[in-house]
Amino acid sequence: MKSFILGSLLAVAVSAIPMPAPSPPGIPSATAAKSQLSSLTVKASYDDGNYSRAKFPHWQTASGTCDTREYVLKRDGTNVVTNSACSATSGTWFSPYDGATWTAASDVDIDHMVPLKNAWISGANTWSTAKRTQFANDIDIPQLWAVTDNVNQSKSDKSPDAWKPPVTSFYCTYAKSWVYVKYAYTLSITSAEKSALTSMLNTC
Repeated sequence: MKSFILGSLLAVAVSAIPMPAPSPPGIPSATAAKSQLSSLTVKASYDDGNYSRAKFPHWQTASGTCDTREYVLKRDGTNVVTNSACSATSGTWFSPYDGATWTAASDVDIDHMVPLKNAWISGANTWSTAKRTQFANDIDIPQLWAVTDNVNQSKSDKSPDAWKPPVTSFYCTYAKSWVYVKYAYTLSITSAEKSALTSMLNTC
């Protein structure tokens, strides 16, 4: 009887274990992120009216037949099965922004941590197309995340002073990632953005 009860409890415990959150490469420590944040140029964003998503060629080939969307779906998912074209046919994805789990790739968007338009108004308007392509497809830093599609659409091109993830426990990782992307590409931040990021980093 004891072994049956213990086995049942173990089964419940295992089923209750949440899926691990995806962890793109390059997320700095809180201490490093705070230092990086303090080094960023603070100034008003500049929208010249010429932004276009087409100026950031994205979903370029990342590995083999996989473009960056497909690459991130494989990287951030669990038991992901793909066809010969690298499209995900099955798998499970945990969205750290809202804590939702999905079993259809169509329910998952690949979010640019620092949105393309935010980058444009923070300095990317002066970049070459090659650098904007690198930014939009960078899998070596915490810029691309697999998240719930409508949450990504809710975020749109908003900075942390205007939008934060629904899951407050993710504030720390979100802020560390946002700061590092801006730091890596020498993009500016607004004073409101810095204030929001500082508050989020203080939750670490």
